[in-house]
Amino acid sequence: MSSSTGTIQHDLLKEAANWAMTFQYDTPSDSERQAFEQWRRKSPAHEEAWTRTQAVFHVFDQLPAEIGKEAVEKLDRRHKRRHTLRMLGTLLFAAPLGMLAVSQAPWRRWTADVATGTGERKPLVLPDGSQLVLNTRSAVNIAQSQTERRLHLLAGEILITTQPDSFAVPRPFLVDTSAGLVRALGTRFSVRQLDGDTFRVAVLEHAVEVRPLAGPSRRVQAGEQADFDIRGVSTPRPLQDADVFWEQGILLAKDMRLEDVLAELGRYRSGVLRCDPTLSQLRVSGALSLKDTDAALASLAESLPLRIVTYSSYWVELVPQL
Repeated sequence: MSSSTGTIQHDLLKEAANWAMTFQYDTPSDSERQAFEQWRRKSPAHEEAWTRTQAVFHVFDQLPAEIGKEAVEKLDRRHKRRHTLRMLGTLLFAAPLGMLAVSQAPWRRWTADVATGTGERKPLVLPDGSQLVLNTRSAVNIAQSQTERRLHLLAGEILITTQPDSFAVPRPFLVDTSAGLVRALGTRFSVRQLDGDTFRVAVLEHAVEVRPLAGPSRRVQAGEQADFDIRGVSTPRPLQDADVFWEQGILLAKDMRLEDVLAELGRYRSGVLRCDPTLSQLRVSGALSLKDTDAALASLAESLPLRIVTYSSYWVELVPQL
């Protein structure tokens, strides 16, 4: 199917934009999530409309962060939704899809209840006493009511340490994602957005129940991690050290490929960080600083047969030694 706006019905694009705003500004119920998934599966045209909407989100991210944040902070929540929907609609019908790229939409940080920038980690205490830590480039909305305690993960990664609820009828603690829900079972755990609608849950204490939008639920126990998307949850596997120590500002590598190490370090710095393809499979073990990624790169250069080439502060490459 062609990606031009002429092949996508005008009404479908409007519906997709409204679904996007629902997930961005509201906390959709289970029935709303099911309705969305049914809408998305109606036809290839529905899926294409949703894909185009997600792609347009990336356009907002091309603005410098400080400009985007300043603009949206001038709007109250109701006007934010209407204003964003108007901009989204304009781009949906005006921009060729080939000019747009799908991403994790860091622009969502502009309007989130709590957010972090590149390299930033932010701890806070929730109204119920539970503890929340946001990792780099993360965004979350907080919604605690008389019936539930809910976080909506918009981007990035969060670590939660839940506390017993003081209500007579304990409220469930839920983390809402675009792929499904994670329900805490008296626990300490993290949820990370990987690519698009794929997420990873890592459980440090007790257990969680992962409930994908269109797949069976699965329990993940302490010491395990699992990936999930809309359709299901992977078989739990042992927790990786690299998914545990970021709260302390450390990347604990254990026989990791160099390209994977750089992918992790790249989350904590701006610009391009890459290595020559001939180095990508080198194995790395040790503790690397996430607070000072330049120091981490220097450590790699000391322990591996490579050197650092800095083209600019935003473009760094690791190449073989001369």
